Amino acid sequence: MAFAYRNYAVTKNEFYALFEMLFWPVVSLFTIGLLGEFLTLKSEEISFILIGVIALSVIQIVQIDVTYVMLYDMWSMSLEYSVVSSAPFSKMVLGAWLFGVLRGFVAFVLLVISSTELFGLDYTLPVLGSALFVIGIFLGALIIGLVNCIFILVFGRRAEIFAWTLAAIVMIFCGIYYPVEILPEPFKTAGYLIPITHFLEYFRSFYGYQPAFENPLFVGFAESLVYLALLFYTAEMSLKRARKTGLVLKLSG
Repeated sequence: MAFAYRNYAVTKNEFYALFEMLFWPVVSLFTIGLLGEFLTLKSEEISFILIGVIALSVIQIVQIDVTYVMLYDMWSMSLEYSVVSSAPFSKMVLGAWLFGVLRGFVAFVLLVISSTELFGLDYTLPVLGSALFVIGIFLGALIIGLVNCIFILVFGRRAEIFAWTLAAIVMIFCGIYYPVEILPEPFKTAGYLIPITHFLEYFRSFYGYQPAFENPLFVGFAESLVYLALLFYTAEMSLKRARKTGLVLKLSG
């Protein structure tokens, strides 16, 4: 919880943090929603697209909080003090992720209400289904944030750009505004290897769209658990390597 509190302490007085959580997601929602109105899309079609907008916005918010584990220390040139602490890297990441989950949930509720009131999103998911979808999206964001942390531990400051771009790149393969099945190979296969794809398909199945797998939730959570196990191990190994090569000192000076 210490790292969750650290993210809170750093961001509570930051106007940009509020801007990042509320402004850009709402702008994206309005832009896509108005486009759907202009094209006179059917109710299920506009719902299909709005679900993608909501998912991308929430994932971006949560994953950046995970990535801040590295970015805050790198920007303040104090990374060496964090990594020599007794806390394992996994606790650092999970603490930051919990704070990101809180911010992401606020954004999710705001976007769902806005979509329903302004663009007629028919939110038909039951409570349990909604909870499972949101948890899946949060896990997907954790995976992206972990990848960003690993990139920074391996490539240093050169990987900083991925903190703001990787989520958008991943969502291209996940079918943010379109079904993954229309992608050409090998991109379609790559899309089905990403857990977020299956959580989106689960959500959209309530609007009449057929998922590629019979149980998309099971596939999504199974992939998430496998990837998280591999990524946490890789992150620990990358941190050890960064200590040996002196990258930690370079990022601290």
